[in-house]
Amino acid sequence: MEHSKKTTIHDIAERLNVTASTVSRALNGNPRISDNTRKAVLKAARELDYEPNHIASALRSGRTQLIGMLVPTINRAFFSSIIRGVEEVANSLDYRVIVSQSNEIFENEENAVKAFLNARVDGIIASIGKNTEHFNHYKQVLDRGLPLVLFDRTTPQLQTGQVVIDDYQGAYMATAHLIEQGCKRIVHFTSERKIDIYKERHRGYVNALQDHGIEPKHNLVFSGNLQLEDGRAHAKQLIQGKVDFDAIFSASDYAAMGAMQVLKENGLNIPDDVALVGFLNEPFTSFTDPPLTSVNQFPIEMGQTAANLFFSALNSEKKKIIPKKTVIQPELIVRASSLRNVP
Repeated sequence: MEHSKKTTIHDIAERLNVTASTVSRALNGNPRISDNTRKAVLKAARELDYEPNHIASALRSGRTQLIGMLVPTINRAFFSSIIRGVEEVANSLDYRVIVSQSNEIFENEENAVKAFLNARVDGIIASIGKNTEHFNHYKQVLDRGLPLVLFDRTTPQLQTGQVVIDDYQGAYMATAHLIEQGCKRIVHFTSERKIDIYKERHRGYVNALQDHGIEPKHNLVFSGNLQLEDGRAHAKQLIQGKVDFDAIFSASDYAAMGAMQVLKENGLNIPDDVALVGFLNEPFTSFTDPPLTSVNQFPIEMGQTAANLFFSALNSEKKKIIPKKTVIQPELIVRASSLRNVP
């Protein structure tokens, strides 16, 4: 079978009666090439169905124009929105994003970083998994002089750029809102993992109680994986254990949704018997019955900020990211699940 010949820059040069080097400069946006010549080259490239040799280009420039992006899971609107934010910035600069998910498994995360490095990505944007306690795989990225940006789930053990929401402030606002609605026995669903975002959300919850003269109680704090089934299990424990509570602040919308299901199954009214607040502002929170109050983390903005930080480092002379944390302010989206008729 005869294979069609692939178009090269020499074919474009022959059609336009210019040199191959002129075509190459025009395709790469060299300012020495006039606008008319650049337009003619681009038009001929389209007509001849020219496809650039990215491998050869990467060898010449030392860049692949690829970013490795690692998320704990893709099937969450929060993380998919962050990916969208990163891609919006990256694609506008003719970069492509390779996405991998760890599924909260350390070995998956470690192997994904290795695969990114083997693919010669120009750097990595990542969110740390719940089970990750060692960071040698990320240190390898920094040791190679590649940009590394962490978002949402970060660690002080890595001296690199980080983009987070103010988790403490988000939790404080959520808890204070419940207190303003007349709630005094507020349950908190948190994670059993040692991750900074859940530590900060718990700290915000505790400080809000203390600032309003309410003593935090250990029996009102439930740890788990913050999935829907965890919320259901925690709510069953509360009801079966006859715990006196009038509100739940969950560090995840999913656990809040699970609790909502169990509360309704047991004939409890939301928000009059139990007021509910979640965290993430996932799309489904607007459609629950009643709609769920939640903390908005602005994930698209978080992704855009992480990408801009990445390219700032990539294009700097030293190719290094200033190890500072960019903090995005959250917003409490108040819906019917927490609104009571307060006298």
